[in-house]
Amino acid sequence: MIKKLAVLISGNGSNLQAIINSTKSGILNGFAEIVVVISNNPQAYGLERAKKENIKTVALDSKNTETEKYDQQLYRAIKESDADLICLAGYLKKVPEKIVKEYKSRILNIHPALLPKYGGKGMYGHHVHEAVVKNKEKKSGATVHFADENYDTGNIILQQEVALEGGENHEEVARKVLLIEHEIFPKAIKKVIEDKEKNN
Repeated sequence: MIKKLAVLISGNGSNLQAIINSTKSGILNGFAEIVVVISNNPQAYGLERAKKENIKTVALDSKNTETEKYDQQLYRAIKESDADLICLAGYLKKVPEKIVKEYKSRILNIHPALLPKYGGKGMYGHHVHEAVVKNKEKKSGATVHFADENYDTGNIILQQEVALEGGENHEEVARKVLLIEHEIFPKAIKKVIEDKEKNN
């Protein structure tokens, strides 16, 4: 049975695009479909990506909405989608505890580093890559993990590394890591679906 995905984004949505592509002609074809794309930023370009594919979009505004009200709107949008899995694809807000509890082991997050290194509050996007460069790391990579009540502490589903030559700036590291993100996120989604089917 094809699993329904709710994808949460905050910005450009390149990981969303990777998932879209994989449901059409990649490893998720016949396994999963995106039923809704939800953004906490009404200007997120990822919403346009979804509209081009005729995927339902929900644009929320976390900046100008009280936290409690925003959390309720997010919860409602996810519930109405009847999603089996929630994919955090560059979603920069912490997921409310109510959603984390109700969707335990069904929320996947992509992180642009090799967790547990370079995780935690404030470690997202360029902040991660700047820290990797500053510490002269020989490798970086991406991690897909289950989201829990804390930042970046849930069980790891899939991880892949990329070698760094040294001398790269944070933007060059980001480009290398992003390619890996696009590769492993669909793989991790498929792995979770297969594991759940095995255990049913």
